[in-house]
Amino acid sequence: MPILRVKEIRDMTSEERVKKLNELRTELMRLRTMVKAGGTIENPSRIRELRKAIARLLTVEHEQKFGIGREKTERKKK
Repeated sequence: MPILRVKEIRDMTSEERVKKLNELRTELMRLRTMVKAGGTIENPSRIRELRKAIARLLTVEHEQKFGIGREKTERKKK
């Protein structure tokens, strides 16, 4: 289950996205440090979820910056 959905990210302001991005990066760094130190973490898949959420945030921020956001396309019915 993703941490953030794209729709939720698009509804955020730019400042909120930057704040959330910093929070997720901090958590990812903490988890990676625990793993490198030889400890175990409760949910190893959390690292993957965090990485994907960070990528989503950066993608939407980039789209907003350059005005290339994805528009909904209508599917033609045959």
